[in-house]
Amino acid sequence: MSLIQKAFKKTPFLVQNIAITLASTNLYRVRRGGKFKYFQRYYDEWNNKSFNETMKEQERRLEQFLNYAQKNSNWFAERLKGHQLKLKKLGELPLLEKKDIINNFEKIKTIDESKGVINQTSGTTGAAMKTVMTIDDMQERWAIVDNYMQKHGFKFGKKTAWFSGKNLITKKDIKNGYCSHYDFINNIRFYSTFHISNENFDTYWKSLSKYKPEFIVGFPTSVYQLCELADSRGLRLSNPVKVFFSTSETLHPYQRELISKVLGCKVRNHYSASEGAPIITECSSGKLHMHPLTGVFEVVDENMNPSLEGELIVTSFTSKGTPLIRYRVGDRIAVDTSSTCSCGSVFPLVKHIDGRANDFIYSPETGKVNLVNMGNAAKGITGIVCFQVTQDLKDAVSVSVVRTKLYNSESEDKFKTSLRERLGQSMHITIKYVDDIPREKGGKFRIIKNNLNLDEL
Repeated sequence: MSLIQKAFKKTPFLVQNIAITLASTNLYRVRRGGKFKYFQRYYDEWNNKSFNETMKEQERRLEQFLNYAQKNSNWFAERLKGHQLKLKKLGELPLLEKKDIINNFEKIKTIDESKGVINQTSGTTGAAMKTVMTIDDMQERWAIVDNYMQKHGFKFGKKTAWFSGKNLITKKDIKNGYCSHYDFINNIRFYSTFHISNENFDTYWKSLSKYKPEFIVGFPTSVYQLCELADSRGLRLSNPVKVFFSTSETLHPYQRELISKVLGCKVRNHYSASEGAPIITECSSGKLHMHPLTGVFEVVDENMNPSLEGELIVTSFTSKGTPLIRYRVGDRIAVDTSSTCSCGSVFPLVKHIDGRANDFIYSPETGKVNLVNMGNAAKGITGIVCFQVTQDLKDAVSVSVVRTKLYNSESEDKFKTSLRERLGQSMHITIKYVDDIPREKGGKFRIIKNNLNLDEL
């Protein structure tokens, strides 16, 4: 914890709220200033273009971006030399790995850090990584996300509850009835994701019920945990939320279902890695679309051949500060080429987002069990608030479970059966019941913690 954070936590809560308000207002001023409105108009205009027009614009933007990277990045000046910088030749360019960025950041970046915005990944799936983003790129990305959220009725300034990774609430605050900070200018209440538990549930539920947010934004695991605890008590918000916008984590079907039931709202999902990857958003028909004007998405199998389902390789047009060209972002998706969408969009469809490629449990019997499949092990089982599967040995896992009073012997039998279906009969499975499962540094919750040497699997 930094000295500033320590000092912050010692000030009176009202002073903390004032500080949060001033800091977030300044941040939103930068995010929504400059070219923000220009980018809003640009994306509004391209929402209604034909498929051929959109693909031509994507190709134009790609060539512009590749030429920019070659001219301004010492790393890419060397890597792109002798290559044709065109869409049809993109697959011939070398891949960019996380370790490349970590080890060669100074050579890859195109601007001084003081002139941009620093992104620091949490390192929950490997080494923490730093990138720098230009102010223009940041404003463009927020214009894209704003465009997406506005389609679902969101308007900046409406009452919003935000569940993210800021660790600014203390145990003492919780005991005094505080679980969030309030930005009173922008009407946003920032809730701690580090203290959601059975013990602290009443504090969170009373706060949400009193605040009556129109929208909730944040980590789906945190909001789901709160909703699971509410559901076990038969509770529903008296003033239903309009939309819950899931961010930063994989959204599982069972989470979507329960969150919608407890909060009385629609649930919408979008994908945009913190490094600055291209963006995937959910439309009014509940379908996920790759946004082709934010970058190029490639999906490859284990042999790096084009595939409809597999690892995601991205080239992002909004990563000029630290160019992401054929970057192995570490996520998996499945593409849908068999249908069109009733929403009218020509943007390519995505069947599902599977999360981190290395978030899996290895079973000698069934192979790699990915994050979505593992997460669905709790689907339809009463009384599970959250669970985490830890693997230290190839033939054994430990499963930590936080449960409610509704969890019984039938729930346990169903959960064990569900785990066996995924991990096989030969896997040693130890289930332990705990009061809480700690979050990662960034406030996110990990269903899977695989401590094996993944390169040997």
